[in-house]
Amino acid sequence: MTTVETIGRIRRAYFVQRQSVREIARRLHVSRKTVRKAIEAEDGKFGYDRTVQPKPKLGAHVAELERLLAENERKPRRERLTLIRLFEALRAQGYEGGYDTVRRHARRWQREEVGRTATAFVPLSFEPGEAYQFDWSHEVVVLAGVTTTVKVAHMRLCHSRMFFVRAYPRETQEMVFDAHARAFAFFGGVCTRGIYDNMTTAVDAVFLGKERKFNRRFLQMCNHYLVEPTACTPAAGWEKGQVENQVGVVRERFFTPRLRFASYEELNAWLLDRCLEHASAHRHPECRDRTIADVFEDEKPALMRMPTAPFDGFHSVTASVSKTLLVRFDYNKYSVAARALGRPVEVHAYAGRIVIRQGDDIVAEHDRRFGREQTVYDPWHYGVGTQNGPRYTLS
Repeated sequence: MTTVETIGRIRRAYFVQRQSVREIARRLHVSRKTVRKAIEAEDGKFGYDRTVQPKPKLGAHVAELERLLAENERKPRRERLTLIRLFEALRAQGYEGGYDTVRRHARRWQREEVGRTATAFVPLSFEPGEAYQFDWSHEVVVLAGVTTTVKVAHMRLCHSRMFFVRAYPRETQEMVFDAHARAFAFFGGVCTRGIYDNMTTAVDAVFLGKERKFNRRFLQMCNHYLVEPTACTPAAGWEKGQVENQVGVVRERFFTPRLRFASYEELNAWLLDRCLEHASAHRHPECRDRTIADVFEDEKPALMRMPTAPFDGFHSVTASVSKTLLVRFDYNKYSVAARALGRPVEVHAYAGRIVIRQGDDIVAEHDRRFGREQTVYDPWHYGVGTQNGPRYTLS
């Protein structure tokens, strides 16, 4: 391909230096035809557009190749074949050409297909108090000297863009309940609608379109706060784009460089302060003359009031009591009162504590542990010490 620089040298040699076409071609190592085309190119450039692209070997197999490409695109991303595999399939059907020809045609076909299926989106607009978006992210911090991957709950009010973040050891249902209770308390009210992805702690089954079968306990929480849950279409992150963007902002501004704290309590207190600082320091994306905190103050009266009684946000499992008065839950053991021996119990797991019941009778209550193979004893369960005495932990 003749470059713009070469074209300029040809034209200067011909018009300024008065050299012949033959001499220019010999000196610049180009053909005389190229020299003549450069002389005629007044705009300093020229090109060659081939009206028909000859494909002597691929031509008879183009239709089959495009059929294979279309079939491949309809498969889930993990099941799609590479171009090498498609080339081998074409060779098995009699194609005798090279891989590069197949690759070039496939790339051109893919570019055209993307252009035909490109989708435009209408920006979403939300009224004050209308909706919030919820999501999780995984961040790496140093807690008590140990590098730890924490699960961070994100909630964002769609109108004011005010957000709340809190770190947890797990991404389980009781953590979802706790995150909602703390976020609503932080905002001072509740929106009428919540927007979620299809997380297993909320959705039991995904049907066609927007129809979902929500988890019973998750629906109980939504009913308690009078929230209408809305689940996004699978792989359609733009339907909750605000909180998706928030994840990136929080990771860049809050968790970089790597945070170091002694406990989750210290980390979450620090995160809460950062949420308030960010809202006061950053402009609202639509109301550029006002901060996020200013718009949030206007949205507050539109939020629904918090229920007078808090939601009892626990995850329940049934367990047995060992002869040593221990109940196993989440890789750890917790002691129970002697009267619980011989009958199954129900473990109510909260974000930070464990309550063990037999019917209406509470037979044990402990701070929750998140390590493995730890045993938490209450000496009173064994008739040792006083009722208000200390609990002992054996690892």
